[in-house]
Parts: sequence; C-alpha cells; structure tokens
Amino acid sequence: MHGEYKIPGGKLVVVDLDVEDGALRRVRVAGDFFLEPDEAIEAIDGALEGAPADTDAAGLAARIDQALPPGTQMYGLTTEGVGVAVRRALAHATDWTDYDWQLIHEAPQSPALHMALDEVITAEVAAGRRPPTLRVWEWASPAVVIGSFQSLRNEVDPEAAERHGIEVVRRISGGGAMFIEPGNTITYSLSVPDALVQGLSFTDSYAYLDDWVLGALGDMGVKAWYQPLNDIATDAGKIAGAAQKRMVAGEGAVLHHVTMAYDIDADKMTEVLRIGREKLSDKGTKSAKKRVDPLRRQTGLPREAVIERMIASFRSRYGLAEGRVTDEEMALARELAGTKFTTPEWIARVP
Repeated sequence: MHGEYKIPGGKLVVVDLDVEDGALRRVRVAGDFFLEPDEAIEAIDGALEGAPADTDAAGLAARIDQALPPGTQMYGLTTEGVGVAVRRALAHATDWTDYDWQLIHEAPQSPALHMALDEVITAEVAAGRRPPTLRVWEWASPAVVIGSFQSLRNEVDPEAAERHGIEVVRRISGGGAMFIEPGNTITYSLSVPDALVQGLSFTDSYAYLDDWVLGALGDMGVKAWYQPLNDIATDAGKIAGAAQKRMVAGEGAVLHHVTMAYDIDADKMTEVLRIGREKLSDKGTKSAKKRVDPLRRQTGLPREAVIERMIASFRSRYGLAEGRVTDEEMALARELAGTKFTTPEWIARVP
C-alpha cells in the first residue's frame, strides 16, 4: 500500500507498507523533509512496524514520539503528518496529480445560481460524470451567504440588507455568514472525489484542500497559513474562510469552497450582519478592518491579477484544463435555484 500526504506548510511524506494479520508490516517512510539525526528515520519505521492497522493518526504519532532519539529535529515534517500518510495508504487515497483537473471561470451569476451550481457540479463529480473541478466565481450582485445551519434572523438585519440591495441566500455547507460585494470578493469552489481526502480527518481535509492557495498567496508576497477550523490568516488578520459539504451519492465527493476578502466595506458589513457586531465586541476589536485584512492591500494587485495568479499556481502544481458548465448542468442548476435556493422554505429553514 502506498500513501502520500503534503503537510500543510511543510513537506511531502510518502509511506509504503503492507498489512498482515491486522498489523502494519514492512513500513518505509520517505519524503523531501529534513530530519536529524539520520537514525531517526529508522526509529520512525520501527515505531510503526507491528502497529494495529486500525490505529488512528494520533495513535500512530504517539508511537513515533516515544521512539524518536533524544534531540530529534524535524523540518517540514511532523509525527502527525506521518500518521496521516499511513492512514491515507490504508484507505487507498488518491493524490491531486492522479486527476485531470478542469477549470470553470465564467460570466457573473446570481447568488442563488452560484449556490445551485455548487450542488450540481459536486454531484456530477460524485457520479463520475465530471472530472474534479476548480470553479472560480464571478458575482452578478451583492449578497449575504449564510451557512446551512445558521439562523436567518440571528445573522442578518433584513432592513439593512434591503436598504443596500443585498440578496440573502443559504448555502448547502455549514460555517458562518459571508458578506459579498462583486468587486471586493474572490470566491472559488473545489469539487473533488471523496478518494482525494480519504484517511484525513475533517479538520485535516480543510488544511489539505487549502494548501495550494497558501502557496499561491506566498508567490504574491502574502505569508498566509491555515487557522483551524476553516480560516486562512496572516499576521495582519483573517483573509478567507472555507466551508465543506460531503456528498455520498455515487462514489462520493467533497465540496470545498472559499471566500477571500479582496477589499471590504466594513461599515456596510457590520450594518447587515448582526453576528458581526457580537464577534467584534467579544474579541474587543473596534473595527472589522482589524479582523479581516483584504488582499488588495496585502498584494497591491488588481483583483483580476490575483485570480489569474491563483489559477496559474494551481495549473503549475496539478495541471488544469479549460472547461465550462455544460448545458445539462446549467439547466439542472437553474431548476434548483428556482425550486430550492430562492424559496423562503430554504432561506429561512432555520428561522
């Protein structure tokens, strides 16, 4: 069995192993990490040899921690990362480069249609009718997007939303509210086969699926990191939030979507989002600008250039062919937008 895991912010860990009588055998750990002293790699292999095959990643890491020589130094490597690589080998997980990725970056769409497209495209990936897809959104109008389980009245001031011409929609993933203005927001979705995140915990899957964009930001001079559970942050503040939805139909697929703040009208945001006022108060922060630090200031680049560089970074890592929403997918999405995502029953399903 073979498993690979790119440690977020670190290096690649590769594990080859067999399983006999429910235990790990002939374990060999490798990768482009740095490790001192040399004999530490033998200690890692030895710690995993004979471990029960149902040991979770944390348990495997604990075995390694106990076996490492005193003074061991790891660079780009963690014992938890080795444990995850083992779990991915046991789960027969796939890697990014195992797929022919497709890009969708089309004309602006309404907020409700974007919600529907996420559901339709991910369902098509789960069914095997579409390759893994990176979809970069363009927004036709401002919106507040609330999480699947959020209370509408607790999150949004309806009078302020109406005053500013902001549509309120609910997405299929959990997490918090997103304040969207077309020129100030960068949003993308990854619709990926479930096999890509096999062996990863829910938390680890966020970091794993966000890692490529951290590299893209780094290339633009922005030092960013994953901040559990679902944020991308810098020294200056949060710049993005992610959310996920697992789909079990067909072979299974994961929707992972991220909204990044390119710029922000903080005053308008705090007028429209009720919870924003409480978060700012709870953290003792006087201004939303101190919690969310937009990419415009950090990169000095136009929004379009940031998106182009993100796409180019993904393509250089994993390959990325130009694609589009098919006529059949668009028809399904438009129907779903009308029958689900624009209905009061869905938008206010948690009143």
